[in-house]
Amino acid sequence: MGLAKTEIFTDKQNQIAVFAKVFGHPARVAILQHLFKTDSCFCGNLVDEIGLAQPTVSQHLKELKYLGLIKGNVEGTSVCYCIDKENWTAMKEVMSDFLNQDLPPDDDCC
Repeated sequence: MGLAKTEIFTDKQNQIAVFAKVFGHPARVAILQHLFKTDSCFCGNLVDEIGLAQPTVSQHLKELKYLGLIKGNVEGTSVCYCIDKENWTAMKEVMSDFLNQDLPPDDDCC
């Protein structure tokens, strides 16, 4: 398998690619939507809410936590999750800058 060669790209390009990965799977989108909907730390069973197997949900939570978009705290025998508001805001700024790029109005390419 080839290397991603991420070192040849700027930090900003790598950051955008990492953030875009979040939206690359509907389960991660559903988890984020649920956490936004609860508007607090969610300690319930996300498996019931999302409808996927426990290992699958755990893998997606691990990815979201690794990317810094959610936080998790152990409370008793369960883990409570919530959106990391500071990192979410930073991600929105980076992605907005990227997505708000526009072509000049007189561009007649292709």
